Amino acid sequence: MPSYVIVDLTPINKEKLGEYSALAAQTFSPFNGHFVAKGETEILHGDGPHPLKAVIEFPDKESARNWYHSDAYQALIPLREQGMACHFHLI
Repeated sequence: MPSYVIVDLTPINKEKLGEYSALAAQTFSPFNGHFVAKGETEILHGDGPHPLKAVIEFPDKESARNWYHSDAYQALIPLREQGMACHFHLI
């Protein structure tokens, strides 16, 4: 069953965020991951602390976890922290 990493985010530094996004997308392919959607969210009910969202699909939870914990992705976390405030969720 497909699994999804949902990223809620608020840009801090758009230049760093752009750099991070390009590099992070390159780390998906060994785990058969790809973007399903990304962009500004429309809140239909309640409050949303972050204005942007990204949805990344993986074949299963194990693949998603392996991607997140991979050396390639973990090396990008300092850049991620410079570019955005965020929450990552796995469903």
